Amino acid sequence: MTNYETYHHDVLVIGSGGAGLRAAIEASAAGVSVAVVCRSLLGKAHTVMAEGGVAAALGNVDDRDNWKVHFTDTLRGGQYLNNERMAELHAKESPDRVRELEAWGAVFDRTDDGRILQRNFGGHKYPRLAHVGDRTGLEMIRTLQDYTIHLGVDIYQEFTIVSLLKEGEKIVGAFGYDREKGLFKVFHAKAVIIATGGMGRIYRISSNSWDCTGSGISLAYHAGAELIDMEFVQFHPTGMVWPPSVRGLLITEGVRGEGGVLRNNAGRRFMFDDVPESYRAQTSTDEEEGWRYTQGDKNAKRPPELLTRDHVARCIMREIKEGRGSPHGGVYLDIAWIKEKIPNATEHIRRKLPSMYHQFKELAGVDITKEAMEVGPTTHYIMGGVKVDADSQMTSTPGLFAAGECAAGLHGANRLGGNSLSDLLVFGKRAGEYAAAYAKKTPAGKINEQEVQEIATAALAPFERGSSAEGENPFQIQSKLQDRMQDLVGIVRTGKELEAAIEHIVQFKEKISHVACSGNRGYNPGWHTALELTHMITVAEAIARAALQRKESRGGHYREDFPEKSDAFGKVNIAIKKDDKGDMTVTQVTKPKMRDDLQQIVNEMK
Repeated sequence: MTNYETYHHDVLVIGSGGAGLRAAIEASAAGVSVAVVCRSLLGKAHTVMAEGGVAAALGNVDDRDNWKVHFTDTLRGGQYLNNERMAELHAKESPDRVRELEAWGAVFDRTDDGRILQRNFGGHKYPRLAHVGDRTGLEMIRTLQDYTIHLGVDIYQEFTIVSLLKEGEKIVGAFGYDREKGLFKVFHAKAVIIATGGMGRIYRISSNSWDCTGSGISLAYHAGAELIDMEFVQFHPTGMVWPPSVRGLLITEGVRGEGGVLRNNAGRRFMFDDVPESYRAQTSTDEEEGWRYTQGDKNAKRPPELLTRDHVARCIMREIKEGRGSPHGGVYLDIAWIKEKIPNATEHIRRKLPSMYHQFKELAGVDITKEAMEVGPTTHYIMGGVKVDADSQMTSTPGLFAAGECAAGLHGANRLGGNSLSDLLVFGKRAGEYAAAYAKKTPAGKINEQEVQEIATAALAPFERGSSAEGENPFQIQSKLQDRMQDLVGIVRTGKELEAAIEHIVQFKEKISHVACSGNRGYNPGWHTALELTHMITVAEAIARAALQRKESRGGHYREDFPEKSDAFGKVNIAIKKDDKGDMTVTQVTKPKMRDDLQQIVNEMK
């Protein structure tokens, strides 16, 4: 019998980023016992890497902005595969969530008259992103962390959840271990909120933190929850490409929002060459007009560098593939050129983009106030994830909720920059609110001792195989998976490559039963990786199978063998579920008809 320690709470939040902390705050405010489990230290969640700002239609910089414009921008960016109810709630509630954050102590940049300053960002019609220089995520986490601690929420740091626990169809808790000593822990809870973020680390080049492995999406899937839109992976157009040690590290879209431009090796602003029809009426046709837009001219149209991320990333890849890229396989992002337009440009850039200045100066030896940056696409975000109810964030598994990047629906086929941080606030709050209400009316379930022992035995199995000659190295499997996903399920996809990727993934699944590690359980990276492989491979398979199913190109999903949009696929979401045999099933689910009042708003805003 394996020993373990048990903790009892009404609501368990897995994840300590923006969504997890906002959920914990709301649940605690409802008077229930709340615990937050984070696999790193509190305050180190990937949300701190968010730079550009929080999208909310405050209307502080341009009073023409309102929730209806934000709602329509979100749907247009998502190629109309969004859950319209989620997009409506998000657009309506984001301003209140931002003001609430300010009231809790967040210090935003200010307009001349003292209101929260908002900046331009890709896909947003008006300046909409409330920001703190280019360190907005850090300010958000600091504020939420402080508020959470003062509410008395229990925080379990450096813990990893291995599996969710069920009684029949209902969630009753979670099984995990503490990373420091490797001791097993059981969390007995009436409701569980998954807020574990994204999955960028299943790709070779990513802007994501080490812990973004898709674990929460996988935990929910194996607990019976339905996934949707897994084919839609966002490759942020601007990640660092040199030196190799920092390849993929994010360069905020705020650089382009402040006037930064993209050029190829001939110095040409190539984004003017390819503007989608749906954005043509809103996009500038000359460089001067684009500059005026970034400086707040309400009569100017936005520059093509501020088109949606999926489109900008594909344009950059085209320049690189056709031989017009930079020396290290990227293109140039130039903010230094604004010295031609404004006095004291150096001080202006360092004030507006302090993290970017420091990042390039320290890591690449580049002074962005004097020279252009080399940039290229990097795996950044997944629009898909766990399917949730728009209002409550409940999944298809009773007692299990999800919020933030691991939950799907809001963003459709492509996410607009800045919508992620407001997503965390709006739906983190809702998940906490409804999870607490569920916990109050639901009696505690019973933990199945046999199930716990089976999970513990499986978790320790890599040690049992440690001395076997047939044992598989977990790091090698992880590395090969990342290579296959990068090469075969990347920005540009084909049916043959996706089929090949699935074949590789099936082989990796078979190898999991042979993965081995040595040493003891305390701070053992080999063991941690061995346990994480199940989640990484599950999510990789879901992405590849959904991408193979969607025979069209839309948003973050581009099929070279089906380069056009399909009217038929524009009416369906790809859903994934685990069947009774344990196999992954893929189905097409018809989208419900949009409410008439919301359709009218979309028609008016076109």
